Amino acid sequence: MPPAGGRNALEVEIRGKTFRGADGEAVRAIETIAFEVAPASFATLIGPSGCGKTTTLRIILGLDEDYEGRLRLPDEGHGRIAAVFQEPRLLPWRTVEENVRLALSDDEAERDLDQLFAVLGLAEMRSRYPSELSLGLARRVALARAFAVRPSLLLLDEPFVSLDEQTATRLRKLLMDVWSARPTTALMVTHNLREAVQLSDRIIFLTERPSRVRGVHDIAKPRAERDTRWREATLSAIAKRYSGVL
Repeated sequence: MPPAGGRNALEVEIRGKTFRGADGEAVRAIETIAFEVAPASFATLIGPSGCGKTTTLRIILGLDEDYEGRLRLPDEGHGRIAAVFQEPRLLPWRTVEENVRLALSDDEAERDLDQLFAVLGLAEMRSRYPSELSLGLARRVALARAFAVRPSLLLLDEPFVSLDEQTATRLRKLLMDVWSARPTTALMVTHNLREAVQLSDRIIFLTERPSRVRGVHDIAKPRAERDTRWREATLSAIAKRYSGVL
């Protein structure tokens, strides 16, 4: 069986991305963004608003093909890709379980998802409808739907934004619990450096538009050993190297 994160790294090389603004003028969004995410590792993209982070995810997802550059996806693009967006995007007329199972192929439609629901704290929510869920619970369902397909690449676009810190902290832990059980190659967009330091193996910093890679910070410390003292020291070191990121 192939590894969960695919046999090869995610390789991204965007040598230019331009779009038309509301006034019809050309806007250069990305100048050069190039990075790798090792198989079964977790990376984050951090940069100013409008610098092309979400555009980069859209390019990787194949939703935007109008760019210069190249991609190499895990398993050479033959593996499954799952995405979690800021909005959970659940169908209101389907239950939690039905929303999750919609992502499964026909031959896996009846697969046992008990463990996945249990890890994400959704075992008692399976028959509920999205209107009965808080935003935090709805985002758990979105995570369940993404992991249910057993992807070789997981993309997350600020999945914890607009949540209170207590809920966001709980969801980050749940994300790590389910990801650690089957580590897939993951790339997350966030504005939250503390979040990136807590979750990531690699942090990729982008400049303002037109964006370039400002730098890459690799983290070798096991997640279980990233205590408060270590996190604060790491944040301080990163802030000194990349001014303005905190």
